[in-house]
Amino acid sequence: MTEENHCYENTIAERVNGILKNEFYLDQTFDNVSHTKRAAKNAINLYNEIKLHLSLDFKTPNMVYKLSA
Repeated sequence: MTEENHCYENTIAERVNGILKNEFYLDQTFDNVSHTKRAAKNAINLYNEIKLHLSLDFKTPNMVYKLSA
């Protein structure tokens, strides 16, 4: 799940997995792969486009990215 195959990079991947499982209920059992992909895509879109983050001064990650570009 990491680019460099370095053990310290796993913490980033595990953090993302934890957010998806705990905040967006992706720890459930899905009926098929297409349902799983759709649920993950919706959760990532919600996290990046809609959810306001306290650590980003109540902005979305995409808003911060666009401001820095």
